[in-house]
Amino acid sequence: MNWLKSTLATVAGTQEPVYGPDAIRSVAKQTESAPYTELTKEDLRWRAYDYTNVETQTFYVMADNGSLVMVQIIYSNIAGIHTTAQFNSKIFNVKGDGPHNWHSDPLYNYMFDESMLSFAADNLSLTLNEEGTAYTLKSAVNEDSLVNLTFTRTTPGFVIGKDGTTYFGTDPENPWGSMRHAFWPRCTVEGTIQTKEETIDLKGRGVFIQALQGMKPHHAAARWNFINFQTPTYTAIMMEYTTPPSYDSTVVNVGGILKDGEIIYAGTTNSVTHTEVTQDAESDWPEPTSIKWVWDGHTNDMKDVHAEVDGPLGKRLDRVDVMAEVPGFIKTIAGSVAGTRPYIFQYSPQEKLTLKLKVDGTETEEKGTMFSEATFIS
Repeated sequence: MNWLKSTLATVAGTQEPVYGPDAIRSVAKQTESAPYTELTKEDLRWRAYDYTNVETQTFYVMADNGSLVMVQIIYSNIAGIHTTAQFNSKIFNVKGDGPHNWHSDPLYNYMFDESMLSFAADNLSLTLNEEGTAYTLKSAVNEDSLVNLTFTRTTPGFVIGKDGTTYFGTDPENPWGSMRHAFWPRCTVEGTIQTKEETIDLKGRGVFIQALQGMKPHHAAARWNFINFQTPTYTAIMMEYTTPPSYDSTVVNVGGILKDGEIIYAGTTNSVTHTEVTQDAESDWPEPTSIKWVWDGHTNDMKDVHAEVDGPLGKRLDRVDVMAEVPGFIKTIAGSVAGTRPYIFQYSPQEKLTLKLKVDGTETEEKGTMFSEATFIS
């Protein structure tokens, strides 16, 4: 039983007490003094904390030829006694006529450079250039996913508020958990990803997101919504999560509207609404079939900004059972004890949606390519 409890705590955890609203300090509080902060090179350092946390650097590619790809490095620490690193890659089958090319491979002999800005492992390297404006990722970890990509930002990156972090804990001076997101929302992408069958040219647009969950992920968030929307002129990005009842089911939303060279708006006064849903039989979650995203705020010179992306999601790209690799009996107990049942629904509508943007009364509409996720955890 002790073994089972420890395994559950690692994989799914048990429910926390209800701490109440005072046990969370949303990053939204930081926006009272600064809506957002532009990223410097130093802000992109890996943290590699010695307590339970999950740190990710994720790259999304929307290629000019229609390809959609995600690559990701995960560095995690469990209870300060065990660290792991993983490389994930996913080439989405956007036509929906076959499986996705998905790989998740452990990394060995991983290390950071002295500055903590670059990362390496056997058959993998992630390098930030001297100017802090471009990442180059090369991986031969999996022969069915040979990666050679360079992401160059065309707009300053940002965090919301001062440091982009929401803090968890009943003592504000000594938080026991945190959640941070840093964004390069608008990048040019050059390079390829090679499978056993083909080499895919990934020239196009991309997004880079650095995230740190400084606590067990399912204790920090019960649900997530994410959108990456790219038009020829604009990028609209939003990340929203809702905490479990332990932290008063608090909604934390960060996002922005950008174009090349300019952050038009970035802040927390945004919203996501699942306007139509259907009950998914396999996961037993209310899968969205139509979503409305809204950004509301001001430019730096206090001009009103309002933006919307609203419409049907079309046929979903994928439904990911996060615990698929967990032994069945642990999965069952985890779900019944902790209420943890994580599934990710992924979308990229073939019928392009429209970004409707109004800045200081001037309206613009542009169709774009979208990648979106709706995640249910507990």
